[in-house]
Amino acid sequence: MTEMLVDLDFACCKCGESVGVTLKCEGKGLLGGAHSVAAVKVPCPTCCNVNELYFEPSGAVRAVRPSRPLWGLPEPSLN
Repeated sequence: MTEMLVDLDFACCKCGESVGVTLKCEGKGLLGGAHSVAAVKVPCPTCCNVNELYFEPSGAVRAVRPSRPLWGLPEPSLN
C-alpha cells in the first residue's frame, strides 16, 4: 500500500491564524497523480474552529472551508 507524509500550512477560516499540520496519507488514491484530492477536518489550535481542508498529495492546498456539522439545524415546533 502506498503511504506518504504530507505537510500542510493554511490560514484558519475563522480567525486567520496560521495552522500547520502533518498528515499520514495512504491508499491507492495516491496513485491518481495531479487529479487526486483529499479532504480532512483540522481544528484550529487558536480558536478551536474546525476547518475542512482539501489538498493534493503533493502538499498543495486547494481549498479551506469552515466545516459544516453533520446534523441540520433544529426546526421550531408548530405547537
